[in-house]
Amino acid sequence: MDEIIQTIREELERLADPTVREREQRFFKEPVELYGVKANLVTKIANATWKRVKAYDKPEIFAICEELYSSGKLEEASIASKWGQGFDAFTEKRDMERYLSWIHQYVTNWATCDGLCNHAVGDILMKYPELVAHMYELAKSENRWARRAGAVSLILPARKGYFEKEAFEICDILLHDPEDLVQKGYGWLLKEVSRLHGREVLDYVQKRKRTMPRTALRYAIELMPEADRKAAMAKEPVEKSR
Repeated sequence: MDEIIQTIREELERLADPTVREREQRFFKEPVELYGVKANLVTKIANATWKRVKAYDKPEIFAICEELYSSGKLEEASIASKWGQGFDAFTEKRDMERYLSWIHQYVTNWATCDGLCNHAVGDILMKYPELVAHMYELAKSENRWARRAGAVSLILPARKGYFEKEAFEICDILLHDPEDLVQKGYGWLLKEVSRLHGREVLDYVQKRKRTMPRTALRYAIELMPEADRKAAMAKEPVEKSR
């Protein structure tokens, strides 16, 4: 385990670029620990090391991921999340508890949230649909990243037709969330649901647009025909008091 982690860190340090670090920081409102390695190079490191890591047993793979997530470095977390695309072959229902632990302990920005939730969490939800109950708990968390995770984890399943009802219910929980990155998260989920259920998403936003944050609304309707987008964005006239 120590050898593979050392290999990853040495390669990231070798490729670190202060200019990239400064540029990448602009994508985050909060300070993020960065080596400053271009995304395509991080992906290359992840792919190359996964060829070795996938031969390890599951406890060791998860232990390495824990070390990478706990480092606080964005690129290390990104590598662990990219490996997550290969976890579906060996995950069991009980592994959700570990994923939830990672969300609560180590997710401190939108990129790590989306990387972990889009793949490892999304895949285990499709494999064990009953685990979707955990997404409601995340959506009610005091932690804004956990709340975003509750929505973002359903994005890839939604593209494949899973969890339409649950997606709408979770969006209702998050509807008036004050955090813009949570609003963008559930708006993104609605956009993905609209790929297969466009009319239902349009009806959903039309009924809620008076109080739904415009940020979430814009994301939700992005894939709709222009006429539907205009209808959704049109402000309803305020009723005059008599």
